[in-house]
Amino acid sequence: MTEPVPVIRRLEQALADDDFAWSLLLVGEDQTDKLATLTGDLRGPFSKTGDGKQITSGFSYWGIGPTIAWANATNDPFYLVMKAGTESFLRHWRKLRPHVENGGFHLVSLGVGTGVKDRTILGDMRRQNPDMFYIPVDMSSEMLRLGTVEPVRGAHFPMSQVLPVQLDFSLDDNMDELGQMLARLVGADPILFTLTGNTLANFESDEDVLSTITRVLRPQDRLLLEVASTSSLDRDAAKAAADEYHQTRAFAEFVTSALRYNTDLKIDNDRIDFRGEVENDDALRVKIVWQNNTGEPIVMGLPDHTEVVLDPEDTILLYTTRKFSTERLKRLTAACDLTPIEHAHSGFRHTRRPSPFGLDLLLLAPGTVEGPAVTTLADDIWST
Repeated sequence: MTEPVPVIRRLEQALADDDFAWSLLLVGEDQTDKLATLTGDLRGPFSKTGDGKQITSGFSYWGIGPTIAWANATNDPFYLVMKAGTESFLRHWRKLRPHVENGGFHLVSLGVGTGVKDRTILGDMRRQNPDMFYIPVDMSSEMLRLGTVEPVRGAHFPMSQVLPVQLDFSLDDNMDELGQMLARLVGADPILFTLTGNTLANFESDEDVLSTITRVLRPQDRLLLEVASTSSLDRDAAKAAADEYHQTRAFAEFVTSALRYNTDLKIDNDRIDFRGEVENDDALRVKIVWQNNTGEPIVMGLPDHTEVVLDPEDTILLYTTRKFSTERLKRLTAACDLTPIEHAHSGFRHTRRPSPFGLDLLLLAPGTVEGPAVTTLADDIWST
């Protein structure tokens, strides 16, 4: 009696010559649990400062409405942070690429985004490792479908080597399970994990999230981290950071989309406030909040058909982002026991006046990497 053929292998053969837009997805979480979490976050206490009710990072992209709003925002020429990141990435990647293109790496993309940067990475790495796997990970299954189109079609990457994974990678247990699954999938082969697009800046605690990711890195693995940076940490710089996001309507539509599609709250852009502040003397933080400035209570219906009262001046935190100083990056990497291997930086060029803002791409290794050249480079990176 012959052994049965696993369904995954049969499915690969069945879809090989099919022109229909199929997409394979490994779901790692119960979506009802995610909806309950979102609902609970929207029941938070009263706060004028955005520290009560909130939409946490992954939920900003969760669902088809926010996904479409994000896609529209990324194509808005007035969304300068996104535009600068797309333009600088290829130049930055070329500097870091020699450290990973010949090692037989697989690619695990944390927070797939539009897929444009993954397309660049895959196009280069697959030339040296044609059998590599591409594993995009995101909390939003809709973002995964949107974000994998560009790298698969643009880089002509075979679908049989792509495994999208729906998972909230900011949770310790989830990352532990992901790490175990990846180890069984690729064995001892090295993995390049990527966290690009300044995604680290969107979480309440950047150190906690970076530590969660670091816990699954093996000695042979590497982490590609892209962040927005600043050389100035005063109130004027904080205001300028907030203004960057305020000037694009498409971005405002995106940050309010989770409220629009998960509650019955009427969205008025006059109630959206972009607040810049200096955080811990080593970063700029921008908090985007909805605030009840009507002077009257507003009743908001929640996904579980219950209601919450938004008193005058109450807020809902919609989105958080940051710009990191060199000292903040140094502290984060040290706290997470990460060693810089290579680094690329470029300043913003779209302003007439000198800008303190820029973008940094870092290639990081877990623990201490042996060799005097690496030690010297790490010292050089943090001395700039």
